[in-house]
Amino acid sequence: MPKLPQDFLFGVATASYQIEGGAHADGRGRSVWDDFCARPGTILDGSDGTVACDSYHRYGEDVALMSELGVDAYRFSISWPRIVPEGTGRINLAGLDYYDRLVDELCERGIKPAATLFHWDLPSPLEVDGGWLQRETAEHFAEYARVVAERLADRVAMWMTVNEPNVVTSLGYSTGVHAPGRTLGLYALPAAHHLLLGHGLAAGALRAAGAQSVGIAQNHTIVWPASESEADQASAALFDTMWNRIYSEPVLLGRYPDGIASMMPGPVEHDLKIIAAPLDFYGVNY
Repeated sequence: MPKLPQDFLFGVATASYQIEGGAHADGRGRSVWDDFCARPGTILDGSDGTVACDSYHRYGEDVALMSELGVDAYRFSISWPRIVPEGTGRINLAGLDYYDRLVDELCERGIKPAATLFHWDLPSPLEVDGGWLQRETAEHFAEYARVVAERLADRVAMWMTVNEPNVVTSLGYSTGVHAPGRTLGLYALPAAHHLLLGHGLAAGALRAAGAQSVGIAQNHTIVWPASESEADQASAALFDTMWNRIYSEPVLLGRYPDGIASMMPGPVEHDLKIIAAPLDFYGVNY
């Protein structure tokens, strides 16, 4: 049987809103997921992330469980509203202190910290101003990345800028299934561009602060047409473009698929140079 290479990392992963709780603790601001879950009828059982797994208070127990499992790495996400409650401006030092303690605990147990900067929990005030539909959000994201990296870059082994920008765009801004719950259809495409621009700007900020391993975490799926008919072939090609290629090609090739660049907010060619900055790895959630 083939063997995995000696340096292969077995890891576990979480997202901040899904596990941390502590929604009102130590100066954390609101996120779009707090707002989304608070809308009556949005979540089937009415649950939210106010307490969740209470990892904000029980992270030591979580790390001990990982140690018992024998994992090599832990991918966690950092809550933007816990660090910058309004999304821009004032820094919440208590939030930085929390991740400082978590990273130290992981290092002491010999577990490599792998941090994601954005796993969907945009600070609510930024969404009020337009969220990822606005270019300024990408610029605020880069400043947040700088703040976090200046505190943690000396110990975090891997950095992921944005988690699954296609999910944020398609489910959050196009169909409204996820937070922030907008139903814009194809008018959500500016969010895709600004998420990718945010990735590129944040990658630069991370490297400037000394981060050693920087990448992005994408969500990709294989697409097969249901038949050989012209209609099914075209439908499959369209879905592949909208779900996969719009997000992979700008990062890896520095261009959008044919016909897409003209649908994005400018200056597209300038932005693509930032989006296509060299990576240390390309993450795939499959």
